Amino acid sequence: MVIHDIKILLIVTTLFVPWISFESYALFDPKVKAAEYWVTNEFKPSTLTQAQQMQEMNWFIEAAKPYSGLQIRVVSERIATHGYEASVLAKAFFEITGIHVVHELTGEDDVIKKLSAQIFTHQNLYDAYINDSDLIGTHFRSDAILPLSDFMKNEGASVTSPDLDLPDFIGLKFTTGPDGKLYQLPDQQFANLYWYRHDWFNRADFKKRFKQRYGYELGVPQNWQAYEDIAEFFSDDVKEIDGERIYGHMDYAKTDPSLGWRMSDAWLSMAGVGDKGLPNGLPVDEWGIRVEQCSPVGASVERGGALNGPASVYAIDKFIYWLNRFAPEESIELNFTQAGEWPGKGLIAQQIFWYTAFVADLTKPGLPVMNPDGTPKWRIAPSPVGKYWQDGMKSGYQDAGSWTILKSTPLERQQAAWLYAQFVVSKTVSLKKTLVGLTPIRRSDIESDVMTQKAPYLGGLVEFYRSRGRDVWTPTGTNVPDYPGLANFWWQYISQIIEGKVTVQKGMDNFAAAVDRRLKLIEEEGEMKCAPKLNPVSKREFWLNAPGAPKPQITAPEAGRTLPYEEAIDVWK
Repeated sequence: MVIHDIKILLIVTTLFVPWISFESYALFDPKVKAAEYWVTNEFKPSTLTQAQQMQEMNWFIEAAKPYSGLQIRVVSERIATHGYEASVLAKAFFEITGIHVVHELTGEDDVIKKLSAQIFTHQNLYDAYINDSDLIGTHFRSDAILPLSDFMKNEGASVTSPDLDLPDFIGLKFTTGPDGKLYQLPDQQFANLYWYRHDWFNRADFKKRFKQRYGYELGVPQNWQAYEDIAEFFSDDVKEIDGERIYGHMDYAKTDPSLGWRMSDAWLSMAGVGDKGLPNGLPVDEWGIRVEQCSPVGASVERGGALNGPASVYAIDKFIYWLNRFAPEESIELNFTQAGEWPGKGLIAQQIFWYTAFVADLTKPGLPVMNPDGTPKWRIAPSPVGKYWQDGMKSGYQDAGSWTILKSTPLERQQAAWLYAQFVVSKTVSLKKTLVGLTPIRRSDIESDVMTQKAPYLGGLVEFYRSRGRDVWTPTGTNVPDYPGLANFWWQYISQIIEGKVTVQKGMDNFAAAVDRRLKLIEEEGEMKCAPKLNPVSKREFWLNAPGAPKPQITAPEAGRTLPYEEAIDVWK
Protein backbone atom coordinates (compact mmCIF):
# COMPACT_ATOMS: atom_id res chain seq x y z
CA MET A 1 0.00 0.00 0.00
CA VAL A 2 2.83 2.39 0.84
CA ILE A 3 4.52 1.87 -2.55
CA HIS A 4 1.18 2.32 -4.32
CA ASP A 5 0.59 5.62 -2.50
CA ILE A 6 4.04 6.88 -3.46
CA LYS A 7 3.34 6.15 -7.14
CA ILE A 8 0.04 8.08 -6.95
CA LEU A 9 1.87 10.98 -5.28
CA LEU A 10 4.40 11.10 -8.12
CA ILE A 11 1.67 11.11 -10.76
CA VAL A 12 -0.26 13.86 -8.98
CA THR A 13 2.94 15.87 -8.53
CA THR A 14 3.64 15.63 -12.26
CA LEU A 15 0.13 16.82 -13.17
CA PHE A 16 -0.31 19.63 -10.69
CA VAL A 17 3.23 20.84 -9.87
CA PRO A 18 4.67 21.55 -13.35
CA TRP A 19 7.65 23.51 -12.06
CA ILE A 20 9.25 20.31 -10.67
CA SER A 21 11.68 19.18 -13.39
CA PHE A 22 12.08 15.67 -14.72
CA GLU A 23 15.61 15.63 -13.30
CA SER A 24 14.11 15.74 -9.83
CA TYR A 25 13.15 12.11 -10.25
CA ALA A 26 16.87 11.31 -10.10
CA LEU A 27 16.46 11.70 -6.36
CA PHE A 28 14.58 8.40 -6.42
CA ASP A 29 17.12 6.63 -8.65
CA PRO A 30 18.96 4.06 -6.47
CA LYS A 31 22.16 4.56 -8.47
CA VAL A 32 22.11 8.29 -7.77
CA LYS A 33 21.42 7.62 -4.11
CA ALA A 34 24.32 5.17 -4.09
CA ALA A 35 26.60 7.77 -5.66
CA GLU A 36 25.55 10.30 -3.04
CA TYR A 37 26.32 7.80 -0.30
CA TRP A 38 29.80 6.97 -1.62
CA VAL A 39 30.69 10.60 -2.34
CA THR A 40 29.56 11.67 1.12
CA ASN A 41 30.98 8.78 3.15
CA GLU A 42 33.99 7.38 1.29
CA PHE A 43 35.29 9.52 -1.57
CA LYS A 44 36.80 12.28 0.49
CA PRO A 45 38.99 14.15 0.51
CA SER A 46 38.89 14.99 -3.18
CA THR A 47 40.22 17.80 -5.32
CA LEU A 48 36.62 18.22 -6.56
CA THR A 49 33.74 19.78 -4.71
CA GLN A 50 30.94 17.42 -3.75
CA ALA A 51 28.78 18.90 -6.51
CA GLN A 52 31.56 18.25 -9.06
CA GLN A 53 31.95 14.71 -7.77
CA MET A 54 28.23 14.10 -8.24
CA GLN A 55 28.41 15.53 -11.74
CA GLU A 56 31.19 13.07 -12.56
CA MET A 57 29.27 10.18 -10.99
CA ASN A 58 26.12 11.08 -12.89
CA TRP A 59 28.10 10.76 -16.11
CA PHE A 60 29.16 7.23 -15.10
CA ILE A 61 25.53 6.34 -14.29
CA GLU A 62 24.32 7.42 -17.73
CA ALA A 63 27.27 6.00 -19.68
CA ALA A 64 26.98 2.63 -17.95
CA LYS A 65 23.28 2.07 -18.62
CA PRO A 66 23.80 -0.19 -21.69
CA TYR A 67 26.06 -2.46 -19.59
CA SER A 68 24.02 -2.69 -16.39
CA GLY A 69 23.96 -6.29 -15.15
CA LEU A 70 27.13 -7.22 -17.05
CA GLN A 71 29.92 -8.90 -15.08
CA ILE A 72 33.52 -8.14 -16.04
CA ARG A 73 36.81 -9.58 -14.79
CA VAL A 74 40.01 -7.64 -14.22
CA VAL A 75 43.30 -8.63 -12.59
CA SER A 76 46.14 -6.76 -10.90
CA GLU A 77 49.10 -7.37 -8.63
CA ARG A 78 48.62 -7.56 -4.88
CA ILE A 79 49.49 -4.15 -3.40
CA ALA A 80 47.54 -1.86 -1.06
CA THR A 81 46.25 0.36 -3.87
CA HIS A 82 44.75 -2.52 -5.80
CA GLY A 83 43.45 -4.06 -2.60
CA TYR A 84 41.44 -0.88 -2.04
CA GLU A 85 40.12 -1.04 -5.60
CA ALA A 86 39.12 -4.70 -5.28
CA SER A 87 37.48 -4.44 -1.85
CA VAL A 88 35.98 -0.93 -1.94
CA LEU A 89 35.92 0.68 -5.38
CA ALA A 90 34.60 -2.37 -7.24
CA LYS A 91 31.64 -2.47 -4.84
CA ALA A 92 31.04 1.26 -5.23
CA PHE A 93 31.24 0.97 -9.02
CA PHE A 94 28.62 -1.79 -9.02
CA GLU A 95 26.21 0.15 -6.84
CA ILE A 96 26.64 3.29 -8.95
CA THR A 97 26.64 1.71 -12.44
CA GLY A 98 25.13 -1.77 -12.13
CA ILE A 99 28.26 -3.34 -13.64
CA HIS A 100 29.62 -6.23 -11.59
CA VAL A 101 33.42 -6.31 -11.31
CA VAL A 102 35.44 -9.33 -10.24
CA HIS A 103 38.76 -7.65 -9.40
CA GLU A 104 41.31 -10.41 -8.85
CA LEU A 105 44.55 -9.85 -6.93
CA THR A 106 47.62 -11.99 -7.61
CA GLY A 107 51.39 -11.82 -7.88
CA GLU A 108 53.04 -9.54 -10.43
CA ASP A 109 54.58 -12.49 -12.25
CA ASP A 110 51.17 -14.17 -12.47
CA VAL A 111 49.58 -11.03 -13.98
CA ILE A 112 52.12 -11.20 -16.80
CA LYS A 113 51.48 -14.93 -17.29
CA LYS A 114 47.74 -14.36 -17.53
CA LEU A 115 48.21 -11.48 -19.97
CA SER A 116 50.58 -13.56 -22.09
CA ALA A 117 48.13 -16.48 -22.09
CA GLN A 118 45.34 -14.28 -23.45
CA ILE A 119 47.62 -12.86 -26.14
CA PHE A 120 48.76 -16.36 -27.15
CA THR A 121 45.34 -18.05 -27.13
CA HIS A 122 43.19 -15.09 -28.27
CA GLN A 123 40.70 -16.22 -25.59
CA ASN A 124 39.09 -13.53 -23.46
CA LEU A 125 40.41 -14.55 -20.05
CA TYR A 126 40.11 -11.07 -18.50
CA ASP A 127 38.46 -7.91 -19.73
CA ALA A 128 41.29 -5.65 -18.56
CA TYR A 129 44.65 -5.93 -16.83
CA ILE A 130 46.53 -3.58 -14.56
CA ASN A 131 50.03 -4.48 -15.60
CA ASP A 132 53.28 -2.57 -15.37
CA SER A 133 54.14 -0.10 -18.08
CA ASP A 134 57.41 -2.05 -18.29
CA LEU A 135 55.63 -3.93 -21.06
CA ILE A 136 55.24 -0.83 -23.25
CA GLY A 137 57.95 -2.06 -25.64
CA THR A 138 56.03 -5.29 -26.05
CA HIS A 139 52.61 -3.65 -26.24
CA PHE A 140 53.33 -1.14 -28.97
CA ARG A 141 55.05 -3.77 -31.13
CA SER A 142 52.24 -6.27 -30.65
CA ASP A 143 48.99 -6.27 -32.56
CA ALA A 144 47.24 -7.66 -29.48
CA ILE A 145 46.89 -4.50 -27.39
CA LEU A 146 44.12 -1.95 -27.86
CA PRO A 147 45.65 1.52 -28.41
CA LEU A 148 43.63 3.60 -25.97
CA SER A 149 44.18 6.84 -27.88
CA ASP A 150 42.45 5.27 -30.91
CA PHE A 151 39.75 3.63 -28.79
CA MET A 152 38.81 6.89 -27.06
CA LYS A 153 38.20 8.54 -30.44
CA ASN A 154 36.24 5.68 -31.96
CA GLU A 155 34.49 2.68 -30.37
CA GLY A 156 35.17 3.99 -26.88
CA ALA A 157 34.09 7.60 -27.46
CA SER A 158 30.69 7.16 -25.81
CA VAL A 159 32.29 5.63 -22.70
CA THR A 160 35.20 8.05 -22.35
CA SER A 161 34.63 10.54 -19.57
CA PRO A 162 34.74 14.24 -20.46
CA ASP A 163 36.42 14.70 -17.06
CA LEU A 164 39.20 12.12 -17.56
CA ASP A 165 41.74 14.97 -18.02
CA LEU A 166 44.67 13.04 -19.48
CA PRO A 167 47.15 15.95 -19.07
CA ASP A 168 46.64 15.61 -15.31
CA PHE A 169 48.29 12.16 -15.31
CA ILE A 170 52.01 12.31 -14.48
CA GLY A 171 52.98 9.01 -16.10
CA LEU A 172 51.60 9.14 -19.64
CA LYS A 173 55.10 9.35 -21.12
CA PHE A 174 55.71 5.88 -19.67
CA THR A 175 52.68 4.37 -21.41
CA THR A 176 53.06 5.98 -24.82
CA GLY A 177 54.78 4.16 -27.67
CA PRO A 178 57.27 5.65 -30.15
CA ASP A 179 54.33 5.90 -32.54
CA GLY A 180 52.79 8.51 -30.23
CA LYS A 181 49.85 6.31 -29.26
CA LEU A 182 48.71 5.78 -25.67
CA TYR A 183 48.57 2.05 -24.93
CA GLN A 184 47.97 2.07 -21.17
CA LEU A 185 46.39 4.37 -18.57
CA PRO A 186 48.35 4.76 -15.31
CA ASP A 187 46.54 3.48 -12.22
CA GLN A 188 49.31 3.68 -9.59
CA GLN A 189 52.96 4.70 -9.41
CA PHE A 190 55.79 4.13 -6.96
CA ALA A 191 59.54 4.59 -7.21
CA ASN A 192 62.63 2.99 -5.77
CA LEU A 193 64.59 5.59 -3.88
CA TYR A 194 67.29 5.90 -1.25
CA TRP A 195 65.97 5.27 2.30
CA TYR A 196 67.86 6.09 5.48
CA ARG A 197 67.57 6.68 9.22
CA HIS A 198 67.47 10.45 9.37
CA ASP A 199 67.67 10.41 13.18
CA TRP A 200 70.87 8.32 13.22
CA PHE A 201 72.51 10.42 10.53
CA ASN A 202 71.85 13.56 12.61
CA ARG A 203 73.40 12.26 15.82
CA ALA A 204 76.32 14.52 16.72
CA ASP A 205 78.47 11.63 17.94
CA PHE A 206 77.99 9.66 14.72
CA LYS A 207 78.66 12.72 12.57
CA LYS A 208 81.91 13.39 14.45
CA ARG A 209 83.12 9.78 14.22
CA PHE A 210 82.28 9.56 10.53
CA LYS A 211 84.08 12.80 9.69
CA GLN A 212 87.17 11.62 11.57
CA ARG A 213 87.25 8.29 9.76
CA TYR A 214 86.32 9.30 6.19
CA GLY A 215 87.20 12.97 5.98
CA TYR A 216 83.77 14.26 4.90
CA GLU A 217 80.36 14.81 6.43
CA LEU A 218 77.87 12.07 7.21
CA GLY A 219 74.86 12.86 5.03
CA VAL A 220 72.81 11.68 2.10
CA PRO A 221 75.23 9.85 -0.24
CA GLN A 222 75.51 11.24 -3.74
CA ASN A 223 77.59 8.43 -5.20
CA TRP A 224 78.18 4.74 -4.60
CA GLN A 225 81.47 5.29 -2.82
CA ALA A 226 79.76 7.40 -0.17
CA TYR A 227 77.04 4.77 0.17
CA GLU A 228 79.70 2.12 0.71
CA ASP A 229 81.53 4.25 3.28
CA ILE A 230 78.30 4.81 5.22
CA ALA A 231 77.45 1.11 5.06
CA GLU A 232 80.89 0.27 6.43
CA PHE A 233 80.60 2.91 9.16
CA PHE A 234 77.31 1.65 10.59
CA SER A 235 78.12 -2.05 10.17
CA ASP A 236 81.71 -1.99 11.43
CA ASP A 237 82.12 1.15 13.54
CA VAL A 238 78.75 1.74 15.17
CA LYS A 239 77.69 -1.94 15.14
CA GLU A 240 75.12 -1.61 17.93
CA ILE A 241 72.51 0.91 19.02
CA ASP A 242 70.69 0.42 22.32
CA GLY A 243 72.21 -3.04 22.59
CA GLU A 244 70.94 -4.27 19.22
CA ARG A 245 73.07 -5.22 16.21
CA ILE A 246 72.52 -2.79 13.34
CA TYR A 247 73.45 -2.93 9.67
CA GLY A 248 74.65 -0.36 7.17
CA HIS A 249 72.89 -1.90 4.18
CA MET A 250 69.81 -3.98 3.30
CA ASP A 251 68.95 -6.00 0.20
CA TYR A 252 67.77 -9.43 -0.90
CA ALA A 253 69.07 -12.14 -3.24
CA LYS A 254 67.00 -15.31 -3.00
CA THR A 255 66.92 -17.30 -6.24
CA ASP A 256 63.41 -16.21 -7.09
CA PRO A 257 61.64 -14.13 -9.79
CA SER A 258 61.72 -11.13 -7.43
CA LEU A 259 65.52 -11.10 -7.76
CA GLY A 260 64.88 -10.35 -11.42
CA TRP A 261 62.77 -7.30 -10.54
CA ARG A 262 65.52 -6.17 -8.19
CA MET A 263 67.90 -6.02 -11.15
CA SER A 264 65.69 -5.23 -14.13
CA ASP A 265 64.01 -2.45 -12.18
CA ALA A 266 66.90 -0.21 -13.08
CA TRP A 267 69.79 -1.32 -10.87
CA LEU A 268 72.04 -0.97 -13.90
CA SER A 269 70.73 2.53 -14.58
CA MET A 270 71.97 3.77 -11.21
CA ALA A 271 75.42 2.39 -12.05
CA GLY A 272 75.37 4.28 -15.35
CA VAL A 273 75.15 1.40 -17.82
CA GLY A 274 72.99 3.07 -20.48
CA ASP A 275 73.06 6.29 -22.46
CA LYS A 276 71.66 9.70 -21.69
CA GLY A 277 68.03 10.35 -22.51
CA LEU A 278 64.63 10.24 -20.80
CA PRO A 279 62.53 8.36 -20.00
CA ASN A 280 65.14 5.74 -21.01
CA GLY A 281 68.58 5.97 -22.52
CA LEU A 282 68.97 6.18 -26.28
CA PRO A 283 70.29 4.38 -28.18
CA VAL A 284 71.25 2.08 -25.26
CA ASP A 285 68.80 1.74 -22.38
CA GLU A 286 69.24 0.55 -18.79
CA TRP A 287 68.79 -3.08 -19.85
CA GLY A 288 71.85 -2.64 -22.03
CA ILE A 289 69.81 -3.09 -25.23
CA ARG A 290 70.76 -0.91 -28.18
CA VAL A 291 68.00 0.29 -30.50
CA GLU A 292 68.46 1.87 -33.91
CA GLN A 293 65.38 3.72 -35.07
CA CYS A 294 62.82 1.48 -33.35
CA SER A 295 64.52 -1.91 -33.82
CA PRO A 296 66.65 -3.60 -31.11
CA VAL A 297 70.04 -4.51 -32.56
CA GLY A 298 71.72 -6.25 -29.65
CA ALA A 299 72.34 -6.49 -25.90
CA SER A 300 75.93 -7.74 -25.92
CA VAL A 301 78.86 -5.35 -26.23
CA GLU A 302 79.88 -7.27 -29.34
CA ARG A 303 76.68 -6.08 -31.04
CA GLY A 304 76.67 -2.55 -29.59
CA GLY A 305 74.77 -3.27 -26.38
CA ALA A 306 76.02 -2.87 -22.82
CA LEU A 307 74.59 -5.78 -20.82
CA ASN A 308 77.99 -7.43 -20.41
CA GLY A 309 80.07 -4.26 -20.46
CA PRO A 310 82.33 -2.86 -17.74
CA ALA A 311 79.56 -0.75 -16.19
CA SER A 312 77.28 -3.78 -15.84
CA VAL A 313 80.03 -5.88 -14.27
CA TYR A 314 80.76 -3.01 -11.85
CA ALA A 315 77.05 -2.83 -10.94
CA ILE A 316 76.75 -6.54 -10.14
CA ASP A 317 80.10 -6.59 -8.32
CA LYS A 318 78.89 -3.84 -5.98
CA PHE A 319 75.54 -5.53 -5.42
CA ILE A 320 77.21 -8.77 -4.30
CA TYR A 321 79.92 -7.09 -2.23
CA TRP A 322 77.50 -4.90 -0.30
CA LEU A 323 75.10 -7.79 0.25
CA ASN A 324 77.78 -10.08 1.70
CA ARG A 325 79.70 -7.42 3.57
CA PHE A 326 77.16 -5.04 5.13
CA ALA A 327 73.65 -6.58 5.07
CA PRO A 328 72.06 -8.98 7.60
CA GLU A 329 73.22 -12.55 7.13
CA GLU A 330 69.66 -13.61 6.23
CA SER A 331 69.50 -11.24 3.26
CA ILE A 332 70.83 -13.67 0.70
CA GLU A 333 67.88 -16.00 1.43
CA LEU A 334 65.17 -13.31 1.39
CA ASN A 335 62.83 -12.39 -1.45
CA PHE A 336 61.33 -8.99 -2.21
CA THR A 337 58.40 -9.25 0.22
CA GLN A 338 60.45 -10.63 3.10
CA ALA A 339 63.18 -8.03 2.72
CA GLY A 340 60.58 -5.27 2.68
CA GLU A 341 59.80 -5.95 6.34
CA TRP A 342 63.35 -5.36 7.56
CA PRO A 343 63.65 -1.54 7.59
CA GLY A 344 60.63 -1.37 9.91
CA LYS A 345 62.47 -3.40 12.54
CA GLY A 346 64.73 -0.45 13.30
CA LEU A 347 68.02 -2.25 12.58
CA ILE A 348 68.87 -0.84 9.14
CA ALA A 349 70.79 2.42 8.63
CA GLN A 350 70.17 2.84 4.92
CA GLN A 351 68.91 1.08 1.81
CA ILE A 352 69.96 2.17 -1.66
CA PHE A 353 67.00 0.49 -3.34
CA TRP A 354 63.70 0.93 -1.47
CA TYR A 355 60.26 0.96 -3.06
CA THR A 356 57.99 3.80 -1.97
CA ALA A 357 55.14 1.26 -2.12
CA PHE A 358 56.35 0.40 1.41
CA VAL A 359 55.68 3.92 2.75
CA ALA A 360 52.27 2.91 4.11
CA ASP A 361 53.78 -0.08 5.92
CA LEU A 362 56.62 1.97 7.38
CA THR A 363 54.39 4.73 8.78
CA LYS A 364 52.35 2.49 11.08
CA PRO A 365 52.18 3.79 14.68
CA GLY A 366 54.36 1.96 17.15
CA LEU A 367 57.10 0.89 14.79
CA PRO A 368 60.68 1.47 15.98
CA VAL A 369 61.16 3.78 12.98
CA MET A 370 58.27 6.10 13.92
CA ASN A 371 58.12 9.05 16.32
CA PRO A 372 55.26 9.34 18.85
CA ASP A 373 53.83 12.33 16.94
CA GLY A 374 53.36 10.23 13.79
CA THR A 375 56.35 11.58 11.87
CA PRO A 376 58.94 9.08 10.61
CA LYS A 377 62.48 8.76 11.90
CA TRP A 378 63.48 7.93 8.32
CA ARG A 379 63.61 9.89 5.07
CA ILE A 380 63.77 9.10 1.37
CA ALA A 381 66.09 10.97 -0.96
CA PRO A 382 67.58 10.72 -4.46
CA SER A 383 69.45 7.47 -4.99
CA PRO A 384 73.25 7.66 -5.10
CA VAL A 385 74.69 6.86 -8.52
CA GLY A 386 77.63 4.79 -9.72
CA LYS A 387 80.79 6.04 -11.35
CA TYR A 388 79.53 5.43 -14.90
CA TRP A 389 76.44 7.61 -14.40
CA GLN A 390 76.26 11.00 -16.18
CA ASP A 391 73.90 13.96 -16.00
CA GLY A 392 70.98 13.46 -18.36
CA MET A 393 70.55 9.76 -17.60
CA LYS A 394 67.64 8.19 -15.76
CA SER A 395 68.37 7.93 -12.04
CA GLY A 396 66.38 4.86 -11.07
CA TYR A 397 63.14 2.99 -11.45
CA GLN A 398 59.49 3.94 -11.09
CA ASP A 399 56.69 1.41 -11.32
CA ALA A 400 53.62 2.51 -13.25
CA GLY A 401 50.90 -0.13 -12.98
CA SER A 402 48.56 0.73 -15.83
CA TRP A 403 45.24 -0.29 -17.34
CA THR A 404 45.65 -2.44 -20.45
CA ILE A 405 42.88 -3.78 -22.68
CA LEU A 406 43.38 -6.47 -25.30
CA LYS A 407 41.88 -6.53 -28.77
CA SER A 408 40.68 -10.10 -28.16
CA THR A 409 38.17 -8.80 -25.60
CA PRO A 410 34.68 -8.31 -27.12
CA LEU A 411 33.76 -4.67 -27.68
CA GLU A 412 30.96 -4.56 -25.09
CA ARG A 413 33.33 -5.90 -22.44
CA GLN A 414 36.10 -3.50 -23.52
CA GLN A 415 33.71 -0.60 -23.04
CA ALA A 416 32.50 -1.77 -19.62
CA ALA A 417 36.06 -2.42 -18.45
CA TRP A 418 37.13 1.01 -19.69
CA LEU A 419 34.38 2.55 -17.57
CA TYR A 420 35.71 0.76 -14.49
CA ALA A 421 39.30 1.76 -15.29
CA GLN A 422 38.29 5.42 -15.53
CA PHE A 423 36.23 5.17 -12.36
CA VAL A 424 39.15 4.03 -10.18
CA VAL A 425 41.39 6.84 -11.52
CA SER A 426 38.69 9.52 -11.58
CA LYS A 427 39.21 12.75 -9.70
CA THR A 428 36.25 11.83 -7.53
CA VAL A 429 38.18 8.93 -5.98
CA SER A 430 41.86 9.42 -6.89
CA LEU A 431 42.94 11.55 -3.92
CA LYS A 432 41.38 9.16 -1.40
CA LYS A 433 43.01 6.24 -3.23
CA THR A 434 46.34 8.07 -3.11
CA LEU A 435 46.06 8.44 0.65
CA VAL A 436 45.27 4.73 1.02
CA GLY A 437 48.06 3.31 -1.14
CA LEU A 438 50.43 6.30 -1.48
CA THR A 439 50.88 5.62 -5.19
CA PRO A 440 49.89 8.94 -6.82
CA ILE A 441 49.02 9.30 -10.50
CA ARG A 442 47.46 12.77 -10.81
CA ARG A 443 49.25 16.10 -10.63
CA SER A 444 46.16 17.73 -9.10
CA ASP A 445 46.25 15.26 -6.18
CA ILE A 446 49.97 15.70 -5.59
CA GLU A 447 49.67 19.49 -5.54
CA SER A 448 46.62 19.52 -3.28
CA ASP A 449 46.53 21.12 0.18
CA VAL A 450 45.74 17.68 1.58
CA MET A 451 49.11 16.35 0.42
CA THR A 452 50.87 19.45 1.75
CA GLN A 453 49.45 18.68 5.19
CA LYS A 454 50.39 15.01 4.82
CA ALA A 455 53.96 15.64 3.64
CA PRO A 456 55.71 15.74 7.07
CA TYR A 457 54.35 12.26 7.80
CA LEU A 458 55.56 10.63 4.56
CA GLY A 459 59.32 11.13 4.79
CA GLY A 460 59.88 12.88 1.46
CA LEU A 461 57.34 11.11 -0.77
CA VAL A 462 55.36 14.28 -1.49
CA GLU A 463 58.53 16.25 -2.22
CA PHE A 464 59.61 13.60 -4.71
CA TYR A 465 56.32 13.60 -6.60
CA ARG A 466 56.21 17.38 -6.70
CA SER A 467 59.63 17.50 -8.33
CA ARG A 468 61.21 16.57 -11.64
CA GLY A 469 62.30 13.36 -9.93
CA ARG A 470 59.02 11.81 -11.03
CA ASP A 471 60.27 12.15 -14.64
CA VAL A 472 63.84 10.92 -13.99
CA TRP A 473 62.91 7.74 -12.13
CA THR A 474 61.31 5.78 -14.95
CA PRO A 475 59.95 2.31 -15.78
CA THR A 476 61.42 -0.08 -18.34
CA GLY A 477 61.16 1.53 -21.75
CA THR A 478 60.38 0.78 -25.35
CA ASN A 479 63.77 -0.81 -26.21
CA VAL A 480 62.60 -4.11 -24.67
CA PRO A 481 60.55 -5.91 -27.33
CA ASP A 482 59.48 -8.96 -25.29
CA TYR A 483 59.24 -8.13 -21.61
CA PRO A 484 57.44 -11.36 -20.59
CA GLY A 485 60.08 -13.47 -22.30
CA LEU A 486 63.16 -11.46 -21.34
CA ALA A 487 62.24 -10.51 -17.76
CA ASN A 488 62.79 -14.07 -16.51
CA PHE A 489 66.37 -14.05 -17.82
CA TRP A 490 67.38 -11.59 -15.12
CA TRP A 491 66.91 -13.79 -12.08
CA GLN A 492 68.02 -16.94 -13.86
CA TYR A 493 71.38 -15.53 -14.91
CA ILE A 494 72.05 -13.18 -11.98
CA SER A 495 71.35 -15.97 -9.48
CA GLN A 496 74.12 -18.08 -11.03
CA ILE A 497 76.55 -15.25 -10.31
CA ILE A 498 75.34 -14.74 -6.74
CA GLU A 499 75.56 -18.47 -6.06
CA GLY A 500 79.18 -18.43 -7.24
CA LYS A 501 78.62 -20.79 -10.17
CA VAL A 502 80.22 -18.31 -12.60
CA THR A 503 82.22 -15.09 -12.37
CA VAL A 504 80.42 -11.79 -12.80
CA GLN A 505 81.91 -11.26 -16.25
CA LYS A 506 81.10 -14.79 -17.43
CA GLY A 507 77.60 -14.59 -16.00
CA MET A 508 76.87 -11.32 -17.76
CA ASP A 509 78.39 -12.68 -20.99
CA ASN A 510 75.98 -15.62 -20.76
CA PHE A 511 73.09 -13.28 -20.00
CA ALA A 512 73.83 -10.96 -22.93
CA ALA A 513 74.21 -13.90 -25.30
CA ALA A 514 70.84 -15.28 -24.18
CA VAL A 515 69.15 -11.92 -24.80
CA ASP A 516 70.75 -11.72 -28.25
CA ARG A 517 69.46 -15.21 -29.05
CA ARG A 518 65.96 -14.22 -28.02
CA LEU A 519 66.15 -11.05 -30.14
CA LYS A 520 67.33 -13.14 -33.09
CA LEU A 521 64.40 -15.52 -32.66
CA ILE A 522 61.94 -12.63 -32.69
CA GLU A 523 63.66 -11.24 -35.77
CA GLU A 524 63.30 -14.56 -37.57
CA GLU A 525 59.62 -14.87 -36.64
CA GLY A 526 59.04 -11.59 -38.49
CA GLU A 527 55.60 -10.96 -36.98
CA MET A 528 56.32 -7.79 -35.05
CA LYS A 529 56.55 -4.16 -36.07
CA CYS A 530 59.85 -2.55 -35.13
CA ALA A 531 61.21 -6.09 -34.79
CA PRO A 532 64.86 -6.72 -33.83
CA LYS A 533 67.52 -6.50 -36.53
CA LEU A 534 70.69 -7.75 -34.90
CA ASN A 535 73.99 -6.05 -35.60
CA PRO A 536 76.83 -8.30 -36.76
CA VAL A 537 79.32 -9.36 -34.09
CA SER A 538 82.30 -7.00 -33.79
CA LYS A 539 85.30 -6.84 -31.46
CA ARG A 540 84.45 -5.38 -28.04
CA GLU A 541 87.00 -2.59 -28.51
CA PHE A 542 85.09 -1.24 -31.49
CA TRP A 543 82.03 -0.46 -29.40
CA LEU A 544 83.84 0.40 -26.15
CA ASN A 545 85.81 3.07 -27.99
CA ALA A 546 82.70 4.55 -29.64
CA PRO A 547 80.82 7.46 -28.00
CA GLY A 548 78.26 6.67 -25.30
CA ALA A 549 77.31 3.21 -24.11
CA PRO A 550 78.80 0.66 -23.85
CA LYS A 551 81.37 2.56 -21.81
CA PRO A 552 85.03 1.60 -21.30
CA GLN A 553 86.19 0.57 -17.86
CA ILE A 554 86.83 3.32 -15.31
CA THR A 555 89.66 2.34 -12.98
CA ALA A 556 90.13 5.61 -11.11
CA PRO A 557 88.80 5.48 -7.51
CA GLU A 558 85.87 7.65 -6.48
CA ALA A 559 85.83 10.08 -3.59
CA GLY A 560 82.69 9.84 -1.47
CA ARG A 561 80.29 12.78 -1.67
CA THR A 562 77.34 13.56 0.61
CA LEU A 563 74.84 16.40 1.09
CA PRO A 564 72.58 17.45 3.96
CA TYR A 565 69.03 16.19 3.46
CA GLU A 566 67.63 19.62 2.56
CA GLU A 567 70.24 20.10 -0.15
CA ALA A 568 69.94 16.51 -1.37
CA ILE A 569 66.23 16.80 -2.12
CA ASP A 570 66.87 20.11 -3.88
CA VAL A 571 68.43 17.97 -6.62
CA TRP A 572 64.89 16.87 -7.44
CA LYS A 573 63.85 20.46 -8.06
